[in-house]
Amino acid sequence: MAVAGEDPYRSFISGEGEKDTVWRFGAPPNYDVVNKLFEEGRTNIWPVGSLEEKVQRMVKTWEMELVHKVRPQDFKSVNIEKFRLSVNGRKGLTSAEISEIGGSYNAFLQTNLPKELRIYDPEEETRQSSSKEFATTFPRGFALEILQVYSGPPVVAYSFRHWSYMEGPFKGHAPTGELVQFSGVGIFHVNAETRVENVELFYERGDFLSSFLKGAPLAQGEAAGGCPFVSS
Repeated sequence: MAVAGEDPYRSFISGEGEKDTVWRFGAPPNYDVVNKLFEEGRTNIWPVGSLEEKVQRMVKTWEMELVHKVRPQDFKSVNIEKFRLSVNGRKGLTSAEISEIGGSYNAFLQTNLPKELRIYDPEEETRQSSSKEFATTFPRGFALEILQVYSGPPVVAYSFRHWSYMEGPFKGHAPTGELVQFSGVGIFHVNAETRVENVELFYERGDFLSSFLKGAPLAQGEAAGGCPFVSS
């Protein structure tokens, strides 16, 4: 990976190499709030330069570019010509296909459930609506840590944890303030330049989404809007 920019956990946000980058929300993202959540809740502090720290930076950087960079040519952690993302064994998606289905949340939360059983329906959400929904629910962002690395490049296998606190409403359910989290396994296939070519993610989406239903139903009009910035 390249030398880190100003963010302590992600690369390719600032510096000369990003002067022509087109950012989805008009400017580079600021991760100060979610970084604080991460530092307060992580279970390991990986030494800088360790395999675990490098993999954690790789994953966080890839997620940042997927969410915040508009043009594929601005992605520096990815070999965009070969890139595919597969979730829970589903068909791999190109960056263009991820955009077509409404962005990263819709890609990560694909489902075969009947529509009437879907807590979150990626077929009905847009990039804007999904970003607003989760930013409202998680105003401090959605932290990510690498728990263990099983193998290094070119096939990077690792386990991870995502977490935050439900401090805002979700789909008509009141905030609970409770911890919401899920764990999973990721496999990154990278080339000789450590650019990601294929991502496979495996995790249980249902338990994560069902945790939002613990909040009491809100009266119509009570749910507040949120900032569209996505952090992890």
